[in-house]
Amino acid sequence: MRLRLLIIVLGLVGLSTALRAQSSQPYDQNNSYQQYQDYLRWQEQQNGSSNGGAALKPHRKILTGFSGGMMVHIGYGFSKNPAELFANNTLLTSQFWKNLPTDGVMIGLGGALRLHLLDHIHLGGEGGVSTMPLGKSGSNVRSGYGGALIDFYTTFGRFSPMIGMTIGGGSMSRLYVGVDETSSTSDSTVYNASSTKSSFFLLDPYIGFEVASNSDRVHFIVRIDYMLPFGSTKGISAGETFKWSNFITPSGPRLYIGVMFNHTRR
Repeated sequence: MRLRLLIIVLGLVGLSTALRAQSSQPYDQNNSYQQYQDYLRWQEQQNGSSNGGAALKPHRKILTGFSGGMMVHIGYGFSKNPAELFANNTLLTSQFWKNLPTDGVMIGLGGALRLHLLDHIHLGGEGGVSTMPLGKSGSNVRSGYGGALIDFYTTFGRFSPMIGMTIGGGSMSRLYVGVDETSSTSDSTVYNASSTKSSFFLLDPYIGFEVASNSDRVHFIVRIDYMLPFGSTKGISAGETFKWSNFITPSGPRLYIGVMFNHTRR
C-alpha cells in the first residue's frame, strides 16, 4: 500500500514538472494559431521584463544600400545676348554681332554614386560634362562640373519618385569662332577666334523617378534638372574677380536618361 502511494506521488510530481517545462518552451511551428498568439504575448512579456518593463523595438538600419551608374542628357541653354554667352565684350564688336546665337541645345554625359539612407534618402556625388554647340563655325560652350547630391525618395512597388538638388561647381570653357564677312582681303573668309575659361558655382535642382528591374539590381532612371551657374561674367582672361552672386549663362533645363546599378542591404 505504501509502495503504491509512493508511485502515485512520484507520478504527480513528474507530471507537474513536465507541464512547467512545456509552458516555458518557445513556440513550436506545428502548434495552432492560438498557441502562436500566446507565444508572441509570452515573448513580449519576456522582453519587457528584461528591459525594465519596456518592450524591445526593432532595430532600423541607417545604411540600406548603395547605387551608381551613368546618364546621358539633352537640354536647352539660354542667355540674354552673345556678349553674355561668350564672355568677351572686346571681341564682339558691332560687325560680329549679326546672326550670333544667344541660346542652343545642350548635350552631355554624367554619372553618380549614392548611398541609400533610411530607405528614403540618397546622399552622394555626381559629375558630368555638358556641351552647347553654337552655329556652324565651331563655337561652343562646354561645362565640366561635379558636386554633392541629396534627394528624398519613396517607393511604390518598383516605382520610386524623387526630388533633390546637386550643389557643387566646375569650369566653363567658351570658344567663339566668328566670321568677318566685311573683310576686304583676298581671302573671302576671315575667322576671328577667342577662348575664355572661368570657374563657377552650381545649384542644380531636379525631380525624377526610377523603375526597378525584377531583380532590383538594375534601376532605369529619368530625371529633369535646371542648371543654375554662378561666378564670373567675363572669364579669367578679362581679369574679373569671381563673385558668388553673379548669375552666368548658359542656364536651362536638361533631361537625363540612364541606368543605375543598385545593391540593397536586407
